[in-house]
Amino acid sequence: MTLAGKNVVLGVTGSIAAFKAVALASELVRARTLVDVIMTASARQFVAPLSFQAVTHRSIFGDVFAANSELNIEHVELAERADIVVIAPATANTIAKLAAGMADDVLGCTVLATDAPILLAPAMDAHMFDNPATQENVARLRARGWEVVGPAAGRLASGLVGVGRLVEVEELMGAIRALLGRSGDLAGRSVVVTAGGTQEPIDPVRYISNRSSGKMGYAVAEAARDRGAQVTLISTPTALPAPFGVQVVYVNTAEQMLAAVRDAVQEADALIMAAAVADYRPARPSAEKIKKADADVWQLELVKNPDILAQVRGDFVRVGFAAESQHLLENALAKLHAKQLDLIVANDISTPGSGFAVDDNQAVLLDAQGERLALPLMAKRELADQILNKVIKLLGQRRAK
Repeated sequence: MTLAGKNVVLGVTGSIAAFKAVALASELVRARTLVDVIMTASARQFVAPLSFQAVTHRSIFGDVFAANSELNIEHVELAERADIVVIAPATANTIAKLAAGMADDVLGCTVLATDAPILLAPAMDAHMFDNPATQENVARLRARGWEVVGPAAGRLASGLVGVGRLVEVEELMGAIRALLGRSGDLAGRSVVVTAGGTQEPIDPVRYISNRSSGKMGYAVAEAARDRGAQVTLISTPTALPAPFGVQVVYVNTAEQMLAAVRDAVQEADALIMAAAVADYRPARPSAEKIKKADADVWQLELVKNPDILAQVRGDFVRVGFAAESQHLLENALAKLHAKQLDLIVANDISTPGSGFAVDDNQAVLLDAQGERLALPLMAKRELADQILNKVIKLLGQRRAK
C-alpha cells in the first residue's frame, strides 16, 4: 500500500478546523505511517498538543527554541526524513508566510528545508479565500509544484455559506496517496476503469439494474491512481464519493457506457471493466410513467445490450470480470476466450462476505497464457492491487514483444 512505512509531516495551523487534523493524523497512523505533527502557536489555541500525541504516540513540534527537543535542529531533521509534508488546515496567514518564504517557526523552517512534495489544504472564511492576495499566494505555491486540495463549499464558522471549509479526511487521504504515488510503477500509464451497475430505463421512474455497488471498480481506480496512473473512471450512479485525482465520467445505460469507453481508451494502456453491465434493456422505454393496470401480469419486452468488451478492442490490456453463482472457472474461462481478454477476474458471488455491496472479495485471476492465481478473501482495495500487479506484468510482456 502507498502509505505503509512513509514519514508524514503534518503541519497544523490556527483554524477552527484544526480538530479535523486530529482525525487525519489518526487515519494516517492506521495506514501505518510515521506521523510527526508541527503545531503553530495559534493552532495550540484550538487543539491541545496532547490530542495529537495520543493518536500518533510521538512528541509534538512547534517551539523553535525548545530546550528538550528530541532533535538537535528539529526542522532540518523533520525536513530530511519527510516523504510528504501536509499542511491541514492552512490559514490565510500561514499561506501568506509560506508564499513569502518566511521561516519564523518550525513549520516555515521545515517547508524551506524539505525536498518532499507538499500538500496544502486551505481553511478560512470565504471572503478571505476569495481575496486577491490569498488567491495570488495560493497560485504562487501551486507554481512551485505544491498540491492544493480544497477548500470545500459549505457552512463556515462565521455562519456564512461559501468556499472555505477544510475538505474531509477521506479526500485528504486520497490526495496524500495520489501525491505519494506519482512515481509509482504505473507512472506515465493511462488506465480506464468502469464501475457500478448500469440502469436501463423502463420509464422515467423505473429501471432495470443489478446489485453492484461500484466498490470494486472504485477500489481499482484508486489503486491505479496511487501507483501513478492517469485514471479515467466511467461510473454509473453509486453512493460512493468521486476519488480524488481521478477523472470521473458518469453514465447510466450500457449504450452510454460503451460510448464513454470508446472515447476514453483512445490513449489507454489498460481497460479494466469492473462494471456490471445489464445484458438486456427494455425494448421500448416509455417517455411517461407507466400507470398500474388491472392485469395481474405485466410483460416487458427486452432486447440485448451491446457487449462492451467484445466491441472495444485495441493495443491495450483488456481485463474483464466474471461474477458467477455456479461453475465459476468454466464460465470465467469461456468468457476470457470468447472475448479474447488478457485477464479475467472470477469471483463466486455465492461466497459469504464476498461480491456485491460488501467491502471484501474472493477471486481467481485467469490470464490468456493459462496462468491461474487463486486469492483468499481480502479487502477489495487489496484485490485491486493484485489485479494491477497482473496488469503491470502484462504491460511488460507487450513491451518485450
